[in-house]
Amino acid sequence: MDFTAVTAIVGLLAALSGIILGWAGRSRQLRLDIKAEGGSEGALRQDVEYIKRGVDDIRVDVRMQGQRIEAVSERVTRVEESTKQAHKRIDRLEE
Repeated sequence: MDFTAVTAIVGLLAALSGIILGWAGRSRQLRLDIKAEGGSEGALRQDVEYIKRGVDDIRVDVRMQGQRIEAVSERVTRVEESTKQAHKRIDRLEE
């Protein structure tokens, strides 16, 4: 074989190996990207679930505070009525 034919064959083999290695590297990187994307997506979902649980806890706390405020409001109304009656009795005693 002559030198030009050997050079052409070596060049062709180099080009083919470059294509094969490039394709293998691309597919490997694609798999790694998919894994990384899946991991970050899973972490994002966990964060959203954590936030949802936090919001649910806050809702329960708000309901409890509302009930406490209603109870205090009811007690204040009773105390106001009692105070009103006491003032009437004091006024009668003063007369």
